[in-house]
Amino acid sequence: MNRSIATLALTLMAAMLCAGQDRPTITAQPNSVFVGADGKFEANPDTALVQFNISAQEDTSRAAYDRASRSAEQIRQILRSNGIEPKSAEIGFFSIQPVYDFKNPKRKLVGYRVNANVSLKLRDFSKIAPIVQQLADTDVTENQSISYTLEDMDAAKTRAVEDAYRRAHESGAAVARAGGRTLGELSYASVDTFENMRVISPMAPRAMAMKMEAGAAAPTEEFSPQAIVVTAHVNAMFSLR
Repeated sequence: MNRSIATLALTLMAAMLCAGQDRPTITAQPNSVFVGADGKFEANPDTALVQFNISAQEDTSRAAYDRASRSAEQIRQILRSNGIEPKSAEIGFFSIQPVYDFKNPKRKLVGYRVNANVSLKLRDFSKIAPIVQQLADTDVTENQSISYTLEDMDAAKTRAVEDAYRRAHESGAAVARAGGRTLGELSYASVDTFENMRVISPMAPRAMAMKMEAGAAAPTEEFSPQAIVVTAHVNAMFSLR
Protein backbone atom coordinates (compact mmCIF):
# COMPACT_ATOMS: atom_id res chain seq x y z
CA MET A 1 0.00 0.00 0.00
CA ASN A 2 1.24 3.46 -0.84
CA ARG A 3 2.58 5.16 2.29
CA SER A 4 0.50 8.33 1.77
CA ILE A 5 -2.66 6.25 1.30
CA ALA A 6 -1.89 4.28 4.46
CA THR A 7 -1.39 7.51 6.41
CA LEU A 8 -4.71 8.87 5.12
CA ALA A 9 -6.47 5.65 6.11
CA LEU A 10 -5.08 5.79 9.64
CA THR A 11 -6.11 9.44 9.92
CA LEU A 12 -9.68 8.63 8.86
CA MET A 13 -9.84 5.72 11.30
CA ALA A 14 -8.66 7.96 14.14
CA ALA A 15 -11.25 10.59 13.25
CA MET A 16 -13.99 7.94 13.23
CA LEU A 17 -12.89 6.68 16.63
CA CYS A 18 -12.92 10.20 18.07
CA ALA A 19 -16.38 10.84 16.64
CA GLY A 20 -17.60 7.60 18.15
CA GLN A 21 -16.39 8.70 21.57
CA ASP A 22 -18.38 11.95 21.38
CA ARG A 23 -21.73 10.19 21.12
CA PRO A 24 -22.65 6.49 21.49
CA THR A 25 -23.29 4.63 18.26
CA ILE A 26 -26.89 3.36 18.13
CA THR A 27 -27.48 0.06 16.38
CA ALA A 28 -30.87 -0.21 14.72
CA GLN A 29 -33.12 -2.61 16.59
CA PRO A 30 -36.04 -4.58 15.11
CA ASN A 31 -39.46 -3.17 15.91
CA SER A 32 -38.10 0.16 17.12
CA VAL A 33 -37.97 3.77 15.99
CA PHE A 34 -35.14 6.24 16.63
CA VAL A 35 -36.04 9.95 16.65
CA GLY A 36 -34.36 13.24 17.54
CA ALA A 37 -35.97 16.56 18.52
CA ASP A 38 -35.07 20.01 19.78
CA GLY A 39 -36.79 21.79 22.66
CA LYS A 40 -36.38 25.09 24.44
CA PHE A 41 -37.37 27.00 27.53
CA GLU A 42 -37.32 30.77 27.98
CA ALA A 43 -36.88 32.18 31.47
CA ASN A 44 -36.73 35.69 32.79
CA PRO A 45 -33.29 36.50 34.24
CA ASP A 46 -33.11 36.68 38.00
CA THR A 47 -29.71 38.37 38.38
CA ALA A 48 -28.07 41.45 36.87
CA LEU A 49 -24.29 41.52 36.58
CA VAL A 50 -22.79 45.01 36.72
CA GLN A 51 -19.10 45.16 35.79
CA PHE A 52 -16.68 48.07 35.68
CA ASN A 53 -13.00 48.95 36.02
CA ILE A 54 -11.26 51.16 38.55
CA SER A 55 -8.36 52.83 36.80
CA ALA A 56 -5.89 55.48 37.98
CA GLN A 57 -2.63 56.80 36.51
CA GLU A 58 -0.09 58.99 38.27
CA ASP A 59 3.62 59.81 38.11
CA THR A 60 4.53 57.34 40.84
CA SER A 61 3.21 53.92 41.78
CA ARG A 62 2.31 55.15 45.26
CA ALA A 63 0.32 58.08 43.93
CA ALA A 64 -1.54 55.83 41.49
CA TYR A 65 -2.29 53.35 44.30
CA ASP A 66 -3.57 56.12 46.59
CA ARG A 67 -5.80 57.55 43.87
CA ALA A 68 -7.24 54.10 43.12
CA SER A 69 -7.87 53.62 46.85
CA ARG A 70 -9.82 56.88 46.99
CA SER A 71 -11.85 55.81 43.96
CA ALA A 72 -12.60 52.45 45.57
CA GLU A 73 -13.80 54.21 48.73
CA GLN A 74 -16.18 56.34 46.65
CA ILE A 75 -17.58 53.16 45.13
CA ARG A 76 -18.03 51.59 48.56
CA GLN A 77 -19.96 54.67 49.66
CA ILE A 78 -22.19 54.44 46.59
CA LEU A 79 -22.97 50.81 47.37
CA ARG A 80 -23.74 51.57 51.02
CA SER A 81 -26.04 54.45 50.04
CA ASN A 82 -28.04 51.98 47.96
CA GLY A 83 -28.30 49.44 50.76
CA ILE A 84 -25.62 47.10 49.39
CA GLU A 85 -22.75 45.70 51.43
CA PRO A 86 -19.41 46.44 49.69
CA LYS A 87 -18.24 42.88 50.37
CA SER A 88 -20.90 41.63 47.94
CA ALA A 89 -18.85 43.16 45.08
CA GLU A 90 -16.02 40.98 43.79
CA ILE A 91 -12.54 41.93 42.54
CA GLY A 92 -11.66 40.06 39.35
CA PHE A 93 -8.07 41.32 39.11
CA PHE A 94 -5.80 44.04 40.47
CA SER A 95 -2.61 45.26 38.82
CA ILE A 96 -0.03 48.05 38.99
CA GLN A 97 1.91 48.54 35.77
CA PRO A 98 4.46 51.05 34.50
CA VAL A 99 3.40 53.25 31.58
CA TYR A 100 5.97 54.01 28.90
CA ASP A 101 6.15 56.52 26.09
CA PHE A 102 6.93 54.22 23.15
CA LYS A 103 7.37 57.17 20.81
CA ASN A 104 10.65 57.77 22.59
CA PRO A 105 13.41 55.44 21.28
CA LYS A 106 14.57 54.87 24.84
CA ARG A 107 11.03 53.91 25.99
CA LYS A 108 10.67 56.68 28.56
CA LEU A 109 8.77 55.89 31.77
CA VAL A 110 5.91 58.38 32.10
CA GLY A 111 3.97 57.01 35.06
CA TYR A 112 2.20 54.08 36.69
CA ARG A 113 -1.32 52.79 36.17
CA VAL A 114 -3.51 50.86 38.59
CA ASN A 115 -6.30 48.70 37.16
CA ALA A 116 -8.92 46.67 39.00
CA ASN A 117 -12.00 44.90 37.69
CA VAL A 118 -15.11 44.84 39.88
CA SER A 119 -18.30 42.83 39.39
CA LEU A 120 -21.53 43.15 41.32
CA LYS A 121 -24.54 40.83 41.21
CA LEU A 122 -27.93 42.42 41.83
CA ARG A 123 -31.24 40.65 42.27
CA ASP A 124 -33.12 43.91 42.83
CA PHE A 125 -33.20 45.37 39.32
CA SER A 126 -34.55 48.69 40.59
CA LYS A 127 -31.08 49.45 41.99
CA ILE A 128 -29.30 49.14 38.65
CA ALA A 129 -30.09 52.62 37.25
CA PRO A 130 -29.16 54.66 40.36
CA ILE A 131 -25.93 52.72 40.91
CA VAL A 132 -24.82 53.05 37.28
CA GLN A 133 -25.70 56.75 37.28
CA GLN A 134 -23.80 57.44 40.50
CA LEU A 135 -20.77 55.53 39.25
CA ALA A 136 -20.77 57.63 36.09
CA ASP A 137 -21.25 60.88 37.98
CA THR A 138 -18.21 60.23 40.19
CA ASP A 139 -16.07 59.65 37.08
CA VAL A 140 -13.94 57.03 38.86
CA THR A 141 -14.86 53.96 36.77
CA GLU A 142 -14.35 52.80 33.20
CA ASN A 143 -15.90 50.22 30.87
CA GLN A 144 -19.21 49.80 32.63
CA SER A 145 -21.39 46.98 31.36
CA ILE A 146 -24.62 45.31 32.42
CA SER A 147 -25.70 41.79 31.56
CA TYR A 148 -28.43 39.52 32.85
CA THR A 149 -28.08 35.92 33.98
CA LEU A 150 -30.14 33.09 35.38
CA GLU A 151 -28.78 31.62 38.58
CA ASP A 152 -31.18 28.64 38.65
CA MET A 153 -29.98 27.30 35.30
CA ASP A 154 -30.52 23.62 36.16
CA ALA A 155 -34.29 24.07 36.47
CA ALA A 156 -34.41 25.81 33.07
CA LYS A 157 -32.39 23.00 31.48
CA THR A 158 -34.81 20.44 32.90
CA ARG A 159 -37.75 22.27 31.33
CA ALA A 160 -35.95 22.43 27.98
CA VAL A 161 -35.25 18.67 28.11
CA GLU A 162 -38.90 17.99 28.91
CA ASP A 163 -39.95 20.03 25.87
CA ALA A 164 -37.46 18.23 23.62
CA TYR A 165 -38.60 14.81 24.86
CA ARG A 166 -42.25 15.72 24.29
CA ARG A 167 -41.45 16.63 20.69
CA ALA A 168 -39.41 13.44 20.22
CA HIS A 169 -42.27 11.35 21.59
CA GLU A 170 -44.76 13.08 19.27
CA SER A 171 -42.49 12.44 16.28
CA GLY A 172 -42.09 8.79 17.22
CA ALA A 173 -45.85 8.39 17.65
CA ALA A 174 -46.43 9.97 14.22
CA VAL A 175 -44.02 7.50 12.60
CA ALA A 176 -45.68 4.60 14.39
CA ARG A 177 -49.17 5.65 13.23
CA ALA A 178 -47.95 6.09 9.67
CA GLY A 179 -46.71 2.49 9.75
CA GLY A 180 -49.85 1.14 11.34
CA ARG A 181 -48.10 0.51 14.63
CA THR A 182 -48.29 1.84 18.19
CA LEU A 183 -45.44 3.59 19.95
CA GLY A 184 -44.12 1.56 22.87
CA GLU A 185 -41.76 2.20 25.76
CA LEU A 186 -38.59 4.28 25.74
CA SER A 187 -35.53 2.05 25.43
CA TYR A 188 -32.74 4.61 24.95
CA ALA A 189 -32.22 8.38 25.21
CA SER A 190 -29.37 10.91 25.05
CA VAL A 191 -29.57 14.59 25.96
CA ASP A 192 -27.57 17.73 25.12
CA THR A 193 -28.42 21.17 26.53
CA PHE A 194 -27.25 24.62 25.50
CA GLU A 195 -27.77 28.15 26.80
CA ASN A 196 -27.67 31.28 24.69
CA MET A 197 -24.47 33.28 25.11
CA ARG A 198 -24.65 37.02 24.61
CA VAL A 199 -21.62 39.25 24.23
CA ILE A 200 -22.23 42.53 26.05
CA SER A 201 -20.23 45.44 24.67
CA PRO A 202 -18.95 47.70 27.43
CA MET A 203 -19.67 51.41 27.31
CA ALA A 204 -16.78 53.54 26.13
CA PRO A 205 -14.63 54.79 29.03
CA ARG A 206 -15.27 58.26 30.41
CA ALA A 207 -16.10 59.81 27.03
CA MET A 208 -19.53 58.17 27.11
CA ALA A 209 -20.12 58.38 30.85
CA MET A 210 -23.82 58.83 31.51
CA LYS A 211 -24.24 62.33 32.88
CA MET A 212 -27.99 62.27 33.51
CA GLU A 213 -29.98 65.37 34.28
CA ALA A 214 -32.10 65.42 37.40
CA GLY A 215 -35.36 63.61 36.76
CA ALA A 216 -34.25 62.19 33.40
CA ALA A 217 -35.24 58.58 32.74
CA ALA A 218 -32.49 55.97 32.73
CA PRO A 219 -31.54 54.57 29.28
CA THR A 220 -32.99 51.20 30.36
CA GLU A 221 -36.26 52.66 31.71
CA GLU A 222 -39.38 50.57 30.91
CA PHE A 223 -37.38 48.04 28.89
CA SER A 224 -37.42 44.38 29.95
CA PRO A 225 -34.22 42.36 30.45
CA GLN A 226 -33.58 39.93 27.62
CA ALA A 227 -34.92 36.45 28.31
CA ILE A 228 -32.53 33.58 28.90
CA VAL A 229 -33.13 30.86 26.30
CA VAL A 230 -32.05 27.30 27.08
CA THR A 231 -32.28 24.70 24.31
CA ALA A 232 -31.99 20.93 24.46
CA HIS A 233 -31.64 18.11 21.95
CA VAL A 234 -32.98 14.67 22.75
CA ASN A 235 -32.31 11.47 20.84
CA ALA A 236 -34.73 8.72 21.81
CA MET A 237 -35.44 5.13 20.79
CA PHE A 238 -38.89 3.67 21.31
CA SER A 239 -40.16 0.16 20.79
CA LEU A 240 -42.97 -0.44 18.29
CA ARG A 241 -46.01 -2.54 19.06
